[in-house]
Amino acid sequence: MEYREIGKTGMKVSSISFGASSLGGVFHPLKEEEGIKAVHTALDNGINFIDVSPYYGHLRAEIVLGKALKGLDRSRYYLSTKVGRYGKDGVNDWDYSAKRAAESVAESMERLNVDHIDLINVHDIEFADLEQVCGETLPALVELRDKGLVKHVGITNLTLRHFGYVIDHVPAGTVESVLSFCHYCLNDDALADYLDYFEQRGVGVINASPFSMGLLTERGAPDWHPAPKPLRDLCRRAVDHCRSRGKRIEQLALRFAVDNRRIATTLFSTTRPEAVLKNMEWAGQPLDKELLAEVQHILEPGFRDTWLNS
Repeated sequence: MEYREIGKTGMKVSSISFGASSLGGVFHPLKEEEGIKAVHTALDNGINFIDVSPYYGHLRAEIVLGKALKGLDRSRYYLSTKVGRYGKDGVNDWDYSAKRAAESVAESMERLNVDHIDLINVHDIEFADLEQVCGETLPALVELRDKGLVKHVGITNLTLRHFGYVIDHVPAGTVESVLSFCHYCLNDDALADYLDYFEQRGVGVINASPFSMGLLTERGAPDWHPAPKPLRDLCRRAVDHCRSRGKRIEQLALRFAVDNRRIATTLFSTTRPEAVLKNMEWAGQPLDKELLAEVQHILEPGFRDTWLNS
């Protein structure tokens, strides 16, 4: 396993990491015991970074992850969670106030059975008033950082241009990392345009959704996926082409993401221990550049098409 530092945080994390959204039953039904075993499998095989949120499964992901982490040596992993996006009884909710952010961190630590959070993120700032994020949410998290309850502060977002706005409107060093999703994958690598900017400011980069929330999988995108139909069709063609070559597109997609060493880590999510091992195997194999070129040619008509103006 290769380990890379997230910006200037000192956190050297595995090049692929465990995204715990699946522990909330977000994508597929969850067998709790199997999900806990998946976490243990990841940690036992060299993954040392776990990302979660109170929003995932409306607290369920943090609760299940807390059960998995209970009793484990805290030095074995870095833990990332979030504030700002929540939900209850199936209804989504957003609250980026300083008061709620501080409360949320305390509640997350209790659910996760830990006494500190390594990386706390403002979740999905595209839903927030960016002025509130800059002037209220982030200062509240910096205060918690000063107290040692959290070690580092970051932001997550789909709309790439928002990262720059926030970073440029807070004191240097406030934002130590960004978590971007669906923008460094086979059909959309727009995140690459921002890597120089992040490096110049000492901001680390975490990549999520290398499978573009299911577009780049054998199973295919779920019904709720917001991608336009032409992009869905192109991705299905790419999936079929990989299969015709005796390969799975998931393998190519994950290896493509991990191959960029300017990105600290790429998150994948599963509740199945065998899938953890399979993803780790794929990440460790050489990138098939010939197949990559063929798939990129198929996807070219929809390349960087997205479902938000980002």
